Amino acid sequence: MDISLYFHIPFCYKKCPYCHFFSFSPKSFHIQNFMLSLFLEWQQKQKLLKDANIVSIYFGGGTPTLLDEKEIEKILNWISIPSSCEITIETNPNISKEKIFSLKKMGFNRISMGAQSLDNNDLKTLNRDHTKEDVINTLDDLSRHFDNISIDLMYDIPHQTKISFAKTLQEIENLPISHISLYNLTFEPKTAFYKKKEKLLPFVPDTTLSYEMLNMAISSFQKTGFERYEISAFAKEGKISHHNIGYWTGREFLGFGPSAFSYLDKKRFQNTSNFETYLQNLKNGQSAVSFEEKLDYPDSLHELLAINLRMIKGVDLDQFQKVEKLPSSTHAILSKLEKENLLVKDKNRIYLSEKGRLFYDEVAETII
Repeated sequence: MDISLYFHIPFCYKKCPYCHFFSFSPKSFHIQNFMLSLFLEWQQKQKLLKDANIVSIYFGGGTPTLLDEKEIEKILNWISIPSSCEITIETNPNISKEKIFSLKKMGFNRISMGAQSLDNNDLKTLNRDHTKEDVINTLDDLSRHFDNISIDLMYDIPHQTKISFAKTLQEIENLPISHISLYNLTFEPKTAFYKKKEKLLPFVPDTTLSYEMLNMAISSFQKTGFERYEISAFAKEGKISHHNIGYWTGREFLGFGPSAFSYLDKKRFQNTSNFETYLQNLKNGQSAVSFEEKLDYPDSLHELLAINLRMIKGVDLDQFQKVEKLPSSTHAILSKLEKENLLVKDKNRIYLSEKGRLFYDEVAETII
């Protein structure tokens, strides 16, 4: 079976005000205890990898590159990695040249950088520690060792204007990158921005401006060779994210670290997001899993269909139903979405219309 691995490294230099992922600024003893417990979790779960083909490995967070080189290499050494495996690590623009070289030497072949913007005013609003110049300089350093570099980019930032976003898009044209993940900023519960939501909302781009900025980005990316292959992802030829595609096509994956999700045997489970509980459970020989569920037919099929539709190429219904058939009620729902111009059907393939891409959440909710 094909499978992906995800390692959640929950450490950051500081917490960004919009970030809802589990992370915190660590002391040295936090890292030491984490590495011990992560190894114990690896020992618990590695039997699940027997006869598995590891397609991709992803180090996310947090900021995984906050770990030193020996700790990152130690994790990689636990794994029997196929030569064809995509190995990605996330980083911020403050990574040193020495660490970049070390990551390449360790076997990483893809880097994902949290740029977020190339406008210094937007970066200040997001409380980022880097500047536009830091992003450009670090990408130059990365490009000396990596030919598969992705950046995260945000829009709908408070106080962001069409002009400032256009400047960011103009800067991107000259960057040595091969992949872009584009997100609109949302106010997620338990974040600093969420607590200030009422004060910030009047300064967030309205729906019309947000739509204009999205179209500006799509048009700009296409002109520079980036193809939109998933709702929020754009890649140059041959540089799609194999790891992320796994999430949208139902590939099984194992997650390690506090808060990490896994999906195996049609069952979804998640580790605890409490750091101390994560450490203690594993030290006591117990599981770190705090939540699990297995959807029954047809709910499991509906969920898979909904996430498959994030892919721009859509879903071949004949291929999709080779294992289990969709009930007639589902086909009725798909026909309804087609009449509402949210889906397009071409022979046996369905995919999101332009309107459907804008209202994907509504489409997914209707299907599920």
